[in-house]
This record gives sequence, C-alpha cells and structure tokens, in this order.
Amino acid sequence: MTEIRIEDFPELFESIAKVFVEKKDELCAMDANMGDGDLGLTMSKGYSAMPDLIRENTVENNVGKTLFKAGMKMASVVPSTMGTLMASGIMEAGKSLNEKDKIDAKDLALYFESFAAGIKKRGKCEAGDRTIYDALVVAGERAKEAENGSLFDVASAALKGAEEGVEATKDMLPKFGKAAVFSAKAKGIADQGAVAGYLMVKGVCLFLESKS
Repeated sequence: MTEIRIEDFPELFESIAKVFVEKKDELCAMDANMGDGDLGLTMSKGYSAMPDLIRENTVENNVGKTLFKAGMKMASVVPSTMGTLMASGIMEAGKSLNEKDKIDAKDLALYFESFAAGIKKRGKCEAGDRTIYDALVVAGERAKEAENGSLFDVASAALKGAEEGVEATKDMLPKFGKAAVFSAKAKGIADQGAVAGYLMVKGVCLFLESKS
C-alpha cells in the first residue's frame, strides 16, 4: 500500500478501534490506579464511532476536511478530557491535510506530528508532563525521520517512538487531574494516557500490515 485513499479511512479507524476494544479492560485498570478508571471505555467508544462518523461526514476528495468534521463529531460522542484531546488531535491533523484526496508516507508523518500538536494545543501540556503527549510527540518526531520510506516505515517508526515515550513516562510525575493527587504511586509505572497513544499508533500499523 503506497497511499491511503479517503475511502480507506473507515477501515483504518476500525483497526484502531479493534485494538482499543481488546485493551479496554487493561486501560481501565491502569486508569483506576491513577484516575477515573474510564480510559478504556473512552478510547474504545470514541474510536469505534469514528468509522461511521467518517462515512457520514466525508467531504469528496478532501481527507483533511473529512477528518476535521469527523473529529468534531467524535468530541460529542466521548465528552471527556481524553475524548476532547483525541478529537483535537484528529481535527489538527485534518487541518494539516486539507485538500488532500489521499495521503502518502510524508502525509502520514504529518498526520502524526499534527495529531501531537493538536493535543499539546488543547491540553496545554509539554513534553515531560506525563501525558499522552509524551508518547505522541516522539511518535511524530520518529515518523518525520522516516517520511522518505513507505507508509509502513513511517507507522513503524512512529510506533517505536511512541514506545520510547511510554517508557520515559515511568520516570515522570503527573501534573494534571486526579493523577497528580496520586503522584507518589506513579514512579516506575507507565502513564496510562501514553499507553493509549501507543495503542492508537499500533492500530495504524496493524491496518497497514494487513494491506502489505
């Protein structure tokens, strides 16, 4: 697969949703230790809704506008902090891909970079704050480094970057939400949001792997 066409995006998000459905209980258990305990539900519900949201909001020959509109609708499906961050990431990626009727490897790298930028903007977070951004900012950087390769090269690089980011959160203290209250319990444990970011990238990799 050398390009992802606009009609491929529902299947791409189905692949991401499948990962989150499988990991729902695991993410909820991680989140219960540091937060509200609903992270797995949010991610599985939000991404499971995306395939239909894309189909219902497809703008002909425009991947960017389609993603932006679907992301806006996703925000109302999962109106939580993480749901809002995910929707913001998708919408920011949509802005970057406006007017594209399909995306190639460089565009996919831009998707990951822009997704992370959207989270940073909406969440007002920085690298080192122990959030999903710590996984996705490195994913975006690694994807950019691999942009001259194939789509799968870019996604694989992003996945390795996300894994690096997850590992790094084990040495960080949380600064936001309920997790900050339980910061003493965080040492040596990966941030659950960062793990969710890693799983999102994994879903993209699995989609592309299935097309190889």
